[in-house]
Amino acid sequence: MRVLGVDPGLTRCGVGVVEGVAGRPLTMLAVGVVRTPADAELGHRLVAIEQGIEEWLDEHRPEVVAVERVFSQHNVSTVMGTAQASAVAMLCAARRGIPVALHTPSEVKAAVTGSGRADKAQVGAMVTRLLRLSAPPRPADAADALALAICHIWRAPAQNRLQQAVALHASKGRPS
Repeated sequence: MRVLGVDPGLTRCGVGVVEGVAGRPLTMLAVGVVRTPADAELGHRLVAIEQGIEEWLDEHRPEVVAVERVFSQHNVSTVMGTAQASAVAMLCAARRGIPVALHTPSEVKAAVTGSGRADKAQVGAMVTRLLRLSAPPRPADAADALALAICHIWRAPAQNRLQQAVALHASKGRPS
């Protein structure tokens, strides 16, 4: 499975592509950041993020796009920017028919470190170890994007089995 992880942000949108299957060593194919100037008009920043995501989709052809699920923070303007960048990534994938998976920050942290409360340094260290890299990807947004992709590869098989079980249960509960 090839997954494009997206850590959404208006100034720095982390992107990373990981390939592999659960239970086997994973391979990082690419990592980077789509950047926009903080003083640019919002619409132009969103277009720049769209263009950056589209380039990553063209170049790496992922089977799934894993995006960090936006959650409420104390700074409303930060949440809005993150949500807008997240929506752009989801739109780019949906336009191409690529499935999108959303994972919360605590799900991602728990998947790669074993603790949903891990800090950025712990996530970066585990991403480095899991992907057999010589150094943690910088900035942290890039490491977070790889962590999202890893999380999805590891969680997808269990999520698929759960969805199948729920659908089977629902179909048995309906009268014929």
